Amino acid sequence: MRIVLFPLGSAGDVFPFLGLAIQLRERGHDVVVATNAHFEPQVRREGISFEPVGTEEDYLEITRDPDLWDPWRSFGAIVRHSDRIIERQVEICRQYLAKGQGVALANLLSFGVRGARDQMRFPLFTVHLQPGVILSRKAPPVLGNLPAPAWLRRWLLPVGERLVIDRLAGPAINRRQREMGLPPVRRIAHWWNSPDGVICLFPEWFAPPQEDWPRPLFQADFPLWNSGSQQELTPSLEQFLRDGPPPVVFAPGTANVQAGPFFDTSVEACGRLGCRGILLTRFREQVPASLPATVRHVDYAPLDRLLPRSAALVHHGGVGTLSQALAAGVPQLIRPLAHDQFDNLHRVQALGVARGIAVSRYRVPEVVRQLGGLLQSQSIREACAAVQNRLATHRGLELAATAVEELARRAGVCQG
Repeated sequence: MRIVLFPLGSAGDVFPFLGLAIQLRERGHDVVVATNAHFEPQVRREGISFEPVGTEEDYLEITRDPDLWDPWRSFGAIVRHSDRIIERQVEICRQYLAKGQGVALANLLSFGVRGARDQMRFPLFTVHLQPGVILSRKAPPVLGNLPAPAWLRRWLLPVGERLVIDRLAGPAINRRQREMGLPPVRRIAHWWNSPDGVICLFPEWFAPPQEDWPRPLFQADFPLWNSGSQQELTPSLEQFLRDGPPPVVFAPGTANVQAGPFFDTSVEACGRLGCRGILLTRFREQVPASLPATVRHVDYAPLDRLLPRSAALVHHGGVGTLSQALAAGVPQLIRPLAHDQFDNLHRVQALGVARGIAVSRYRVPEVVRQLGGLLQSQSIREACAAVQNRLATHRGLELAATAVEELARRAGVCQG
């Protein structure tokens, strides 16, 4: 069976799809990953066929957009960069899927794939990596940095959907709908769930399914896949880890090019606490020019190898990073910026494994207080160990691949 996967976003969005592509290929399927050219080396390294959706410069352009990390302007920033992506996604669907030869898997932002499905009539399964993108009235997600009780979030959901999602994304989507001879889309946050099926890559204990979630729906588990997991850590990082107590890892997000102040504050906080630290970013210009011997900058390290040897993780709240910390059993200090990160923080706080700190409060005295308390908390350590036990068996990708095959069977797609 031909399967074309359309991840859109940063490494935290793409890597789960790549892990799923590998799982599906091992089951004998003909797999193609279509995403930004930035990820072509990783995809081809795994022996997976690749189709570019945007250039490396396109990727860097959106990462440089300051609105991308603003809780209220981030969705608009994504939409502004979506026109060329929509067109290219439709082209790829026409090339690989127009004759009913297979199925597509896509995340919610793959608007071109969703429209192409309606025009070309191939099965499309929406893959959600995080529960915060399912706009449930039964269990309303936490949206943005505005603290609000569940009843108020429930009331705000349709308002936000109409005034933010539909207003910002509607013009680009409906222009393409007209060109494809399709009716206009309303209630985009419901439309992006394919009627052919939805696959959730998070467990029920993290986000219990609700009556008003889209159907048909399969809920798997966290994918927990990293590029380079089969490789050893670099000799210099390995030596640093051996030379002292477990460090605190600071990770602002793989696509974050605006984290200079975050790293400056983090280095000073490490000095005040007397702890060691690792600054994780590919963008070296964000890191202080001079680092103490107790702090090390690392371009990239697979979190499933690094975090089990760390004392804590300070990060942005992306679900991929968060789930790796849960699997490693390490405490988390989360500084959410935008997107689903506030909802993710809400859920791990309920599990008792994390604390949150606002961007505006990420100053040395507050980081020292919060991180120091996190490192000393016995209750948080016990909660981390309990959640780690739940993830002792990593079956997320296996369950997701089985869901793809079952949904394809229901759609009448030949898998021979």
